[in-house]
Amino acid sequence: MTTTQNPVSPERVSEPSAADLASGKAVTLLQRVILPRPGDPLKVRSLYVDETESRRVKSSSRSDATIAAGNEVSFATYFNAFPASYWRRWTVLPAVILGMRVSGPGRVDVYRSKADGSIIHVTGTTTTGEDRTLEFELDLTPFEDGGWYWFDVSADDAPVTVHQASWWAPQPPVQEARLSIGICTYNRPDDCVSALSALAGDPVVSELISRVIVADQGTRKVRDAGGFAAASQALGDRLLLVEQGNLGGSGGFSRTMYEALNSTDATHHVLLDDDVQLEPDSIARLFAFARFAKSPMLVGGQMLALQDRSVLHTMGEVVAPDKFFWRAAPNTEYAHDFAKKNLRKAVDLHRRVDVDYTGWWMCLIPREVMERLGFALPVFIKWDDAEYGIRAREHGYPVATLPGAAVWHLSWSDKDDTAGWQAYFHTRNRLVAAALHTEYKHGGTLLRDTFKFDLKFLIMLQYATAALHHRAYDDFLAGPEKLFPLLPTALPTALEHQGDYPDGQVIGSSSDLPLPSMSGVKAERFMKPPTTPITIGRTLLAALVHNVRPPKPQAAERPQLNISAQDARWFLLSRLDSATVGTADGRGVTFRRREQDTFWRMLRHSVRVHVQLYKEFPKLAEQYRAHLGELTSPQSWEKAFLANPGPR
Repeated sequence: MTTTQNPVSPERVSEPSAADLASGKAVTLLQRVILPRPGDPLKVRSLYVDETESRRVKSSSRSDATIAAGNEVSFATYFNAFPASYWRRWTVLPAVILGMRVSGPGRVDVYRSKADGSIIHVTGTTTTGEDRTLEFELDLTPFEDGGWYWFDVSADDAPVTVHQASWWAPQPPVQEARLSIGICTYNRPDDCVSALSALAGDPVVSELISRVIVADQGTRKVRDAGGFAAASQALGDRLLLVEQGNLGGSGGFSRTMYEALNSTDATHHVLLDDDVQLEPDSIARLFAFARFAKSPMLVGGQMLALQDRSVLHTMGEVVAPDKFFWRAAPNTEYAHDFAKKNLRKAVDLHRRVDVDYTGWWMCLIPREVMERLGFALPVFIKWDDAEYGIRAREHGYPVATLPGAAVWHLSWSDKDDTAGWQAYFHTRNRLVAAALHTEYKHGGTLLRDTFKFDLKFLIMLQYATAALHHRAYDDFLAGPEKLFPLLPTALPTALEHQGDYPDGQVIGSSSDLPLPSMSGVKAERFMKPPTTPITIGRTLLAALVHNVRPPKPQAAERPQLNISAQDARWFLLSRLDSATVGTADGRGVTFRRREQDTFWRMLRHSVRVHVQLYKEFPKLAEQYRAHLGELTSPQSWEKAFLANPGPR
């Protein structure tokens, strides 16, 4: 570790290019220290600066921070600390340079953390009223298991201003690299234009991009959106807008991969969702990470909650091998709120997290990987990103999600995509991915898990969802040859049949129906969850017995209870004949009614089809694996693009 101080010219623009920022030992820009946007609430500011209501940083731009006299501020924050353990594990860098220009009397101190969250002071220096550059060369060796670097600034008897602080590599990248961006969009033209504007409007990020490819699959065209002309002009001939039929996320992202390989010389391609709010430097951070990677690898951005913007919804996920379902990666938590617990106090966030895949809300894929592995499975939505990550790892390509590189995206807590039409894609594509990658002859506990889901939905009066599960089983059993033919029709078919049963039909409000017949006090005895194997078994048996008896006739017109989405549990609904249940987004309700004949017919079908799935799974796994190359090849996708040009 070394520290140098050099004079620097004060004539710097507030939004410099990467070349403008370089000085001293700093060679390649890795990560800028960025300040909150004007008007960001205190909660959101917690992602950038560790401050309080009475001790706030003032900023004239997103690259300058002024600390008032007598105050101290930490940059140990999600966007501005340096995730040293990830750079230590996956890149060739032996050290990192922290550089900044400082004016005013005070002190700058550099700290690091260990994997267990303990904090160590590394170095520091005092500053005077002179305008000068500080550089700290920091060793990356002690970060094998986890840890971050960050710096704190304290002001003496006058304000201190930090200008253009950044994290740098002391060497050039290991390879020449060029970046393309691929955005998949469907009927969100304004959101897509916002993303384009954010990419074009950041000089550092814009300088890195050789091509932006937009796969527009909607009927509301991006080219017709307000602001598109300005964004298009800013990007110039670097923007390629492709319009095609709706082939889902797998088809849209595969189209951007196809164009990246065929119409650019990009070495790395970033997939970017349309319904995100973007922090542009995240793109630059992913690209910098990939340029120093020890070997070609997938690098993903993490997800911040769009509806609660100080919340880190997920750092990364894995697929449990036994039941082949995703879950939070070990040693992580869902929904960490930095406004409630800052980075220094969040012990679990200092351990390095290893993942199986990265979500395609933001994911960098090297050209080499696309050329060798092909594109996404033709599965429309769900499991395309997870399967691709698992496929990459099986071929020796690492996968990581990089802290500090993130987008704001609608988190899963505000939607329930396990019910309704999306349940079809969840179930079918989970089976397809498992057939391709499971280590178990009959899928491990996968089929037991899908049967449990069927039973759960049936006793919760969700017959529409159960029916969509059954359609998913049939389409999986039809084999890999059916995936491409089903690609353009699977969504319309699922939507068409979603309303076949009452639970698939959304009503504006429970007030549109008669008042419930059961009092809340009487229902309280149903609300206590069973917690032991005996009570769970007893409650499940009672649910089956309940379905032997015909429902009360009046329950078909008048719900017994009005139930909120968070209270819609199996042990409650399994004892009712009808109820309104709020949707996950709070915009309406479904009126669920028990149908005795439907319950037993669907349960018998689920038993039969699961017996068939168990018997045929080994053969189906062989078939899907034999067809994987054809399913993901550029040639197969090219045929799908030509066959689905979309409305003009």
